[in-house]
Amino acid sequence: MKAWQKQDFQLENLKLVEVPTPEPKDNEILIKVNAVSLNYRDKDIMDGNYRRDLMERSFIPVSDAAGVIVRKGAEVTRFKEGDRVISHVYTKWIDGKPAADDVLYSLGGVLDGGLAEYMVLDEEAAVMAPDNLSDEEASTLPIAALTAWFSLVEEGKLTSSDTVLVHGTGGVSLFGVQLATALGARVFATTSSWKKAEKVKLLGASDVINYKELPEWNEELARVTDGNGVNYILEVVGGTNINRSINALALQGQIFIIGFLESKTAEVDLFSLLSKQAHLQGMRVGHRKAFESMIEVFEKYDIKPVIDTVYSFDQAIEAYEHLSRGAFGKIVIKVNS
Repeated sequence: MKAWQKQDFQLENLKLVEVPTPEPKDNEILIKVNAVSLNYRDKDIMDGNYRRDLMERSFIPVSDAAGVIVRKGAEVTRFKEGDRVISHVYTKWIDGKPAADDVLYSLGGVLDGGLAEYMVLDEEAAVMAPDNLSDEEASTLPIAALTAWFSLVEEGKLTSSDTVLVHGTGGVSLFGVQLATALGARVFATTSSWKKAEKVKLLGASDVINYKELPEWNEELARVTDGNGVNYILEVVGGTNINRSINALALQGQIFIIGFLESKTAEVDLFSLLSKQAHLQGMRVGHRKAFESMIEVFEKYDIKPVIDTVYSFDQAIEAYEHLSRGAFGKIVIKVNS
């Protein structure tokens, strides 16, 4: 089969190669991959910025894949051949609390991922794809959508009376807007352009603040919330933005730290943190049981993922380059027709 293989760090070392089609063991499923989507984790792995100590060897990258089961092992009971399924990045995290070694069993590094014509998964590391989504749309869910869901719903216990703030227009943020809106919460967003702001409003955000025009965007958020702030923030920026997010919180609000587009380090204003009695929590996607619960909501409310661009299989390099430039929504690679 054809597969893209990370042979070393940096994008020039992502090579299209021929490798044997994997054979499923008794408890495994062989999936014909129809589409994958990219996350910043995939970029960081190729750049050597994500657990470099574990990523030295060659492997097939990209964790998020959707396709159809073409063969299953003798002991598989959760699926049948012909089922449409989606991969779950942390293959051992089924429910409950995460384990310290989950990263050793994660797709697209350390384990082979989905940027290939076929992939093998343990049956416990897959979920049924929602009927209302195409394979391209379904491939966007495993990291970006589940991170937003796990933060707001599983950890935050979001209700319709709550308020949510998301930063930017990447995958996690836009899924945060869509999911929170579907569940009845009021959603605010920050972005760098009014053109993007109008698109975010169409997804359900009630107010969008242009942080280019208003660098101290938290002051504007205080104004539009009558000084109350918001209950939950999906923090993908990091760096100096953390303190503005703390200032934007309601009392005892929660900040879910998901990314670090500005910087991996931050100098936190502890007085503001104490004054707000703020909760800061780092997030690492979520477990499979939550993934299955989230898919029910995607079907119930017919939520459609926002896809910026779909690339062909032989355009994987261009897809990664687009991800590096930034996108409105998800970057998808169509693998098989």
